[in-house]
Amino acid sequence: MKVVVRFVLAAVVFLAALLLLTRVIGDGDAEVSAPSPALVVDVNGTWSMFRGDQRLLGRAEGSLTESLRLLWRFKTADDIKSSPVVVEGRVYIGSNDANVYSVNIADGSLLWSYRTGGAVEAAPLVLDGTVYVGSADDRVYALDAVDGSAKWQYDADGEVKASVNWTRSPDGNDLWIVAGSYDNRLHCIDAATGKAAWTYETGYYINGSPAVGDGLAVFGGCDAVIHVVSLADGNNVAHVDADAYIAASAAFYDNAVYLGNYERSFLCVDVAKREILWRHKGSGPFLSSPAIDGDRVIVGCADYKVYGLNRADGQVVWTFETLGEVDSSPVVCGNRVVVGSSDGRLYMLDAKDGARVWEYEIGRALTSSPAVAGGKVFIGCDDGYLYAFGPP
Repeated sequence: MKVVVRFVLAAVVFLAALLLLTRVIGDGDAEVSAPSPALVVDVNGTWSMFRGDQRLLGRAEGSLTESLRLLWRFKTADDIKSSPVVVEGRVYIGSNDANVYSVNIADGSLLWSYRTGGAVEAAPLVLDGTVYVGSADDRVYALDAVDGSAKWQYDADGEVKASVNWTRSPDGNDLWIVAGSYDNRLHCIDAATGKAAWTYETGYYINGSPAVGDGLAVFGGCDAVIHVVSLADGNNVAHVDADAYIAASAAFYDNAVYLGNYERSFLCVDVAKREILWRHKGSGPFLSSPAIDGDRVIVGCADYKVYGLNRADGQVVWTFETLGEVDSSPVVCGNRVVVGSSDGRLYMLDAKDGARVWEYEIGRALTSSPAVAGGKVFIGCDDGYLYAFGPP
């Protein structure tokens, strides 16, 4: 009998210690709030980079239920402008508190954090066990995806505010990381060494991410030019005047580039012909990056609207009006569109007609763009929290 009592007392002490340790860890740099028990998650759900793929098309695999519930939220110490990515049961995101975070997808608990020298507005890229991410401290970092230890850092001469992209060297042997910077350059970095493979100079800041495909990097700059650059050597292939500076990232699909500028125009540009095929005029700047959904282009605008445009001619198929600017970039998953707004709400729309299917009011601006993986939605907010939503 005494043996049994001692065993029970030992078990109680162990559990108490475990709970205390968990509380101490949670009271550090990040706060975790789980309003309901975590679901069993599909760790195969992957969204490894900004917009989901190298061409920045904003499309996710699978489907979403007609309504979602809050699974958990993870607190950082400042606004989150960065967009999350999801790989192998982990969510990675940056914060304006200068940290990059790795969070357990199951319950929102902190796995690791890495502090840079400036705000991290860029979405991370996770590839082959490494996290690549830019910072306002003028650097691109390579971090171990499992433990967050630094592998190398690359010094640009300006802030790196947008997500990096990737390609292979011409011989296929090396992995290259492609990053735009406020030093007016596109940098191609050897992923193994952290050294420059080549750089390409523009006329002003590069605020958006480069789209990669067909051996080309395609991006708009604050010099009001759409640049098409050879990934093999960094030489200019083509450039098209976009009439006004470009802050958003482009989608590159079927030899055409889709992106908006600050003077209220959303453009479709033929890369081969080096000409603008069509333009849609909004009532505010386009800071949102587009999603390509078959014959539709879906994009947010600072005029409080989400637009569904005909990909062939730019004609409006549908619009959805929010109560604030839509700088968040929409993601298409099956027949649903997910997007945030500065009105403090996360929206899910019908991709066919733009009708509202579901919304969740957070209360602070959502300029972060959603990641969709495994039937779940993840997004950062200006309140400093990373939010996770899943099926009810």
